[in-house]
Amino acid sequence: MVDTPSGTDAIEGRAHFIDGYSARGDTPGTVRVVIEIPTGTTQKWEVDKADGLLRWEIRDGRPRLIDYLGYPGNYGMVPRTLLASDDGGDGDPLDVLVLGPPMERGAVVEARIIGVLNLLDGGEQDDKLVAVMDDTAFAQVTTIAELRRSHPGVTDIVETWFTSYKGPGEMTSSGYGEAAAADVILTRAVNTYASKAD
Repeated sequence: MVDTPSGTDAIEGRAHFIDGYSARGDTPGTVRVVIEIPTGTTQKWEVDKADGLLRWEIRDGRPRLIDYLGYPGNYGMVPRTLLASDDGGDGDPLDVLVLGPPMERGAVVEARIIGVLNLLDGGEQDDKLVAVMDDTAFAQVTTIAELRRSHPGVTDIVETWFTSYKGPGEMTSSGYGEAAAADVILTRAVNTYASKAD
């Protein structure tokens, strides 16, 4: 932890959380994920795009807490990606939900993408990649269809959570896409980041 001028703690990675890690993992089909919010927690932390530190978001002068149930998975972002606002995105790195038990905030992990939840937040594209890791109950899952068969209700829980936690009508879903659709979004976000960084 490092002290920051805002008076809240920040987590500093071994490298800049956005610029210092590659988006894709070493194993085919995986991505690197910076864990911002562990499963089951409500503190809204996010990586600061300016300095690459992970900070507790401040809203109305107070650290932000989600006024809902805790996150249904480990929530984070993919380094070196961008959902550009001029392409209908929210101007942030690509979000990921890693299913499974809580992981340490600020951890950088490799996770296997199994699909994507297609969301709009105030009319802006705000898709959430869905990923799994080894050594969890979801380790053998490779598709959203498999997730539905092997862990009934999980996709419903995740979709209900994201379309409800900000209040009615704030976020809308057009459903899930499989891993191939997720990879199209990931590739576009990687390429957009690269073009903006040039």
